[in-house]
Amino acid sequence: MRLEEHLKSVDKDIACLINLVAEKAKVIQWGFLSHNFYAGTENIYGEEQLEMDKWADRILFEAFEECGLVKTVASEEQAEIQEIVKAKGTWGITLDPLDGVSCVETNLAVGTIVGMFNEGNVMEKGEKMDAACYVLYGPLTTLVYTAKKGVHEFVMNKDGDFVLRKENIKMPEGNIYGSGGLNKDWTPEHEKYIKDLEKQGYKLRYSGSFAADFHQVLYKGGVFTYPALKEKPNGKLRLLFECNPMSFIAKEAGGDSTNGEQSILSIKPEKLDHRVPIYVGSKGAIKLAEEYMGGKK
Repeated sequence: MRLEEHLKSVDKDIACLINLVAEKAKVIQWGFLSHNFYAGTENIYGEEQLEMDKWADRILFEAFEECGLVKTVASEEQAEIQEIVKAKGTWGITLDPLDGVSCVETNLAVGTIVGMFNEGNVMEKGEKMDAACYVLYGPLTTLVYTAKKGVHEFVMNKDGDFVLRKENIKMPEGNIYGSGGLNKDWTPEHEKYIKDLEKQGYKLRYSGSFAADFHQVLYKGGVFTYPALKEKPNGKLRLLFECNPMSFIAKEAGGDSTNGEQSILSIKPEKLDHRVPIYVGSKGAIKLAEEYMGGKK
């Protein structure tokens, strides 16, 4: 089944927006051939940008701007929320146009992460999100989406069509973990948590691309985490662009998320670059994380 057919069962606006992401993903995929050099600029977080970062952001923003449904776009590559004056719709979009960009140079998998809010206000708790999707540019180019009716994966075939690979994905408990941050910077609670996972037989899988690492957890179970660090208690990943959409997808697949104290989806953003520690994955691994972070272990 093609993506367009599968989306007939969801809200027509959501279907239009996800189809739009899919169409632009085809363009972005080919862009790796010609835009994989450093641009000599930094984004608002002081991170060096690939030309691909800026180009992918522009490709997607212009598409959202032209579609007429999107009122606001919050992108990791923009310093402010972008208002689309001529929009007739009310949708708000959060966008990480190229997650894991440091992996591009060595040809590891990277992704595009998108969150969708019908009321147009992206500065809301993730639990108010209406849909989310990500594209993974790996050996296969795949698109995973949820619109509160299950989590589904589509793969791009040789004709450029996204066709169903797996429907209603359910995240197992599994035994994979990936943890960001240097070991020497981990808090004692997080270090104990990781040691417990390893005693249980969990295997380390970490590439530096959130989309790629989360995708493994989605299929095989376990946990991805970028924790609070000794000198960075808020961790590294941003609530709007990365943590909320992936936590939303995890929940719809039967998983869970936490910052160590509460669900990621229950946190109201305080600013555009709001960062949070994140544990996202199988329910058992998330429950254990909260026990360690809360001092119950």
